[in-house]
Amino acid sequence: MTVTFDRLKAFIQEALTKLGLPDSDAMTVAALMAEADLQGSDGHGVSRLPQYVRRIKAGGFNVRPDIRVVREQVSTALVNGDNGMGHLVMKRAAEIAIEKARTTGIAWVNSQYSNHAGPASLYATMPLAHDMIGLYFAVGNANHLPPWGGLDMLLSTNPIAAAIPAGDEKPIVLDMATTVAAYGKVKTKALRGEMMPEGWMIDREGKPLTDPKRADEGMLLPLGGMEAGYKGYGLAMIIGLLAGTLGGAAMGRNVIDFNHDDDSVTNTGQAIAAINIAAFGDVAAFKASVDALVRDFRNSERIPGVDRIYVPGERSHATRATRARDGIPIAPPLLRGLDQVAGDLGIAKLV
Repeated sequence: MTVTFDRLKAFIQEALTKLGLPDSDAMTVAALMAEADLQGSDGHGVSRLPQYVRRIKAGGFNVRPDIRVVREQVSTALVNGDNGMGHLVMKRAAEIAIEKARTTGIAWVNSQYSNHAGPASLYATMPLAHDMIGLYFAVGNANHLPPWGGLDMLLSTNPIAAAIPAGDEKPIVLDMATTVAAYGKVKTKALRGEMMPEGWMIDREGKPLTDPKRADEGMLLPLGGMEAGYKGYGLAMIIGLLAGTLGGAAMGRNVIDFNHDDDSVTNTGQAIAAINIAAFGDVAAFKASVDALVRDFRNSERIPGVDRIYVPGERSHATRATRARDGIPIAPPLLRGLDQVAGDLGIAKLV
């Protein structure tokens, strides 16, 4: 089953409006959630709607938040999200970072009392339209990763994203978790009734865990896997300190597992930076240099069996074009869940 981007956005917006979000806020969140599905971030788009609905009904989200700056200097800001939906908080944080970077060259904005906001690339790419580089960091919304060599879940997938504009080429966009696989992918596998490949998760005895429905019994592996996972562990810790601890948000034992807790305030922390290219040189020359690098990488010599070398973001750009043309796929189990949401809220089904 496929749906158009506009239909998906309208469905999400109607659901959120029914739940009490102001029209403009519902429109903003719906557009960002549908955008996640359009670019292929299936674990962070409409598949999260049933969970958001549960949290809103349980009082876990503030549907009318007072999102505000609580600390500020010329190139920095700390945004209090007032427990609003993370999409709203991070869109505002990105706007502040962009505005500050116009005059300061570089701006860094942290958030506190935010929530899950979808894929990191949604926000890292916002500065691109202003000839800026975007960087995004976040503390994940549940801990699935222990310190290297340990068993206590004290870290999350803690994603990082970077977006760098190009000229004739598409922007370079890196969006990655600090674990081998993001937990959203685990949830997507469970929703589709698929097994996980070995190497994503292990159980508490260190054995491979491939059934996503048993994910609570195991732990995600950090980047580097069983042999060099200390690298992913270290990166997850640093990102958590930057995105969470620096802004007074939850980190470590204080992270709320929003997969199993619908009413507690998560105090999710995120950070976004905007870098104004014009502060360092000619924008057109920079973009031309990025174009040249992309082409050098793409046209470089390949090992046998490799048909094409990709740069970060190319697959998402291709997915976006395909889904804009052919529609966004909705798996049958997800559609059943969305039908239930529609029934509960008294709105028309998605399809």
